[in-house]
Amino acid sequence: MPIYIYWGEDDFKMEKAIANLRDEVLDASWSSFNYTTFSPDYPNAAIEALNQAMTPPFGSGGRLVWLMNTNIAQQSDKTVLSELQRTLPVIPDNSYLLITSPSKPDERLKTTKLLKEFAQIREFGLTSPFKTDLLKQDVNDAAKSLGIKITSSCADFLVEAIGNDTRLLYNELQKLQLYVQGSNQALDVEKASQLVQNSTQNSLQLAGAIRMGDTAKALSLVADLMSAYEPSLRIVATLIGQFRTWLWVRIMMETGERDPKAIASAAEIRNHFRIKYLQQEIRFLSAQQLISCLPILLELEVNLKQGSPQTLTLQTKVIELCQICQKSRQ
Repeated sequence: MPIYIYWGEDDFKMEKAIANLRDEVLDASWSSFNYTTFSPDYPNAAIEALNQAMTPPFGSGGRLVWLMNTNIAQQSDKTVLSELQRTLPVIPDNSYLLITSPSKPDERLKTTKLLKEFAQIREFGLTSPFKTDLLKQDVNDAAKSLGIKITSSCADFLVEAIGNDTRLLYNELQKLQLYVQGSNQALDVEKASQLVQNSTQNSLQLAGAIRMGDTAKALSLVADLMSAYEPSLRIVATLIGQFRTWLWVRIMMETGERDPKAIASAAEIRNHFRIKYLQQEIRFLSAQQLISCLPILLELEVNLKQGSPQTLTLQTKVIELCQICQKSRQ
């Protein structure tokens, strides 16, 4: 009765792991009979998935039942708990149950505690954009898996260009794979930069330029992001998230809090070691300045959703944000 729980925000890595699991469990000739998925909008999805997992597979190979994007490990449900207690111990050995969710299982719940007794749990979290050493390792691992040799400086360039977007990393590496096909030489920055656009001349760098009040650099980054076809709403989402994080850190600092763990908890930051870097970034900004930025960002989001011209709208609001942040340096 193999049971798997996959959770995390890195959709690409999770998709690869799910594809590998399908290949391991299913016989291709019988997959149409033995592979079932239950989406979140399916009525009583959790109950139906458990019932399906109880059915032995047809023909050769195993059965795979995938309960997609479920919240059974995040919300308490007595009916689901009862069904789990009844079903999990007796699922056939050749029937596999896969449970996926973007959110971490809540270990306080009885359902989660029960699932942990039977399930293998794997996290597919995005590497923090601030952990450049881990991102570089991800780049090197991905390049190795595709049979591409890259120099250390090329790996650094790819980290800067791509950030923690795993799907984009593999897309760009597959492009480079075609370029170096048949060559044993390591790919250098000069060649890689001809094929990979520096799209992480990115929203985080844009947030940093705004924070510094550097209007010229911020507008240049907006132009780069637009030319790289970066979705405008994704840019805004990153900016809003970054400014909210900075605001929480500043508020905690101004209330006299010095414990990095307490600040990290309030700002919903997993790694409290990031706090000292965030404090350094906003040392010239007040809480009021950061508060003043949020309505502009939210108005920007609304305008884009209502169909305003992307580039012009972004440029206008970026100038407003830079003007607010410039006041601390005048």
